[in-house]
Amino acid sequence: MAVFYRIALRSSIYSYRSMSMFPQHYADPFIKREMEDLNKSELTKFYHIPIRAALNNSSDTVFNDEIKLKMLNYITKNGNRVLARGLLSRTLEIIKRAQTERMHLCPEDKQKVNTNAEMILIDAVENSRPLLQLTSIKRGGVNYQVPVPVTTKRSYFLAMKWLLDAAFEKDHKVCLPERLAWEILDAAHGQGRVIKKKDDVHKQCESNRAYAHYRWS
Repeated sequence: MAVFYRIALRSSIYSYRSMSMFPQHYADPFIKREMEDLNKSELTKFYHIPIRAALNNSSDTVFNDEIKLKMLNYITKNGNRVLARGLLSRTLEIIKRAQTERMHLCPEDKQKVNTNAEMILIDAVENSRPLLQLTSIKRGGVNYQVPVPVTTKRSYFLAMKWLLDAAFEKDHKVCLPERLAWEILDAAHGQGRVIKKKDDVHKQCESNRAYAHYRWS
């Protein structure tokens, strides 16, 4: 009987870990930028606590950004990450050149032109994030398009997906980094096909707001 109890207890622990190789009492890894905010007294409690290994993409460099890393993951096809990194780097370079050229053409607006390509990418993704989306809910044998809020994780996914889809839909005679760069620049300035698509989704949710109560029924 004791043997079956140990087996059941072990299986329940493994299922609770969600297939993690580290036990639950292991602490999450820290990056240096986070540890700078902690004082010495707060760090002493981690002296005797085991810490999980950091992920391969974890870095304490100032050039590391979560949005840029997700965009890199979405560009990657068939595991060719080297090619995806080169395409994204080329895209950021084109954005930097375009903004620098614009800054030199308009010296009076020099302070207003943002030449940081990574910040422009972040602004484009933030401007493209939808707040609502339509989902099909069946009530009384009829499917209704009900507007529901979009979670933060899905809103970032949709924004980056729309940017990449808009770049792939453009003229294929132009290389992908250039197409993606212009879509990012348009979205960062609140215009372009991605912003129009987001506005269309919001308009559809507004027109179907009469069915919003089906979300809780």
